Amino acid sequence: MKRILLVEDDPDIQMVTSLALGSFGRFAVKVCGSAREALESAAAFKPDVILLDVVMAGMDGIRALRAFRRRPAFADVPVIFMTARVQPHELEQYHDLGSAAVIAKPFDPATLAETVRAIWKRHHA
Repeated sequence: MKRILLVEDDPDIQMVTSLALGSFGRFAVKVCGSAREALESAAAFKPDVILLDVVMAGMDGIRALRAFRRRPAFADVPVIFMTARVQPHELEQYHDLGSAAVIAKPFDPATLAETVRAIWKRHHA
């Protein structure tokens, strides 16, 4: 696992996440500020993992996940939701949609890279 597609519309979270994964985690990180941008650029980037915000303007993360799953190249790419919406019924919905995991916001930038690696390994086990 080397490439992570980060889909997040908050510039502050983009910066913290890309720093935690890129500089500290040594991943190649492509930051997209919207789901539409991510869907347009994902094929060229070929991510190993997609980190996807749930609440975004325009297309939300749930609709984006469904759109990714309709594309054969992304049918098996693990999608990890990053969200503050972590009520039990919401977590169940994310699981039912086929997400690999959920990382709750706020998250710890110091452990984010290892958390993503662990989720990826569990997904591929």
